[in-house]
Amino acid sequence: MGQPNQALPRFGTSGGRCFLALALVLTCLLAFSSPVMAGLKDDNFDGNIYALYGGNGSLVPPKVTLAEALKRDDKPALLVFYVDDSSDCKQYATVVSQLQAYYGSVADFLPVSVDTIPVKSVYSPSEPGYYYQGVVPQTVLLDQSGKLVFNGLGQVPFEQVDDAFREVFNLLPRSVSLELKQRPVNELNTELAP
Repeated sequence: MGQPNQALPRFGTSGGRCFLALALVLTCLLAFSSPVMAGLKDDNFDGNIYALYGGNGSLVPPKVTLAEALKRDDKPALLVFYVDDSSDCKQYATVVSQLQAYYGSVADFLPVSVDTIPVKSVYSPSEPGYYYQGVVPQTVLLDQSGKLVFNGLGQVPFEQVDDAFREVFNLLPRSVSLELKQRPVNELNTELAP
């Protein structure tokens, strides 16, 4: 017969032992490592927080700029200042998605990553930096005329922003209107699931 195949390592040699050790180490690394390290309650960058935690990747990038939203007088604009690596912003993403579910067709939603705000000494009212106060998340609602009607710092409850929208649209107050029923978005958003 012919000679044995020399391309295959022989485990009796030192090269074969190294190959076996390397294969064992790689198998252990793959078997004991977690494929996903994303966390809702940590300050690590996981990607787009609205797609991952809010269940709504359509928010980013916004459909219009603030300057374009202010030129129109038919819709209010909601600015939400955030960073992708903040646990507070990750948790607040579900509230923004809830708000868009109710008001997305009648208001412009503008999530603004604070990392994209240029550093300047003076901003005009048509620039997001004009409204930013150095806190994330920050929620700013401008009415149809561009007037500031709500400025919430931190994780503002859905109800507070909803009340501000109700005033802008001249809707009945929450106490006399029908209760808004929320729909589940995905399995991660436990706040939205029944």
